[in-house]
Amino acid sequence: MHATVGDRLLMHGRIVGQHDRVAQIIEVLGADGGPPFRVRFEDGHEAIMSPGPDAVVQPVTGREE
Repeated sequence: MHATVGDRLLMHGRIVGQHDRVAQIIEVLGADGGPPFRVRFEDGHEAIMSPGPDAVVQPVTGREE
């Protein structure tokens, strides 16, 4: 998984009825754009995450992965 600052991290719900969560990547802490990432959720909450297989990085518009 590779990301840059400004990309979005989409975490799919793992249980029926659980909504997807979206966070903006505000800092990349791993080597070569890898996890962990410091993210900010839509409600303003910040966390450091090493996303699992249920997560997808959505690149900033105009940049291809």
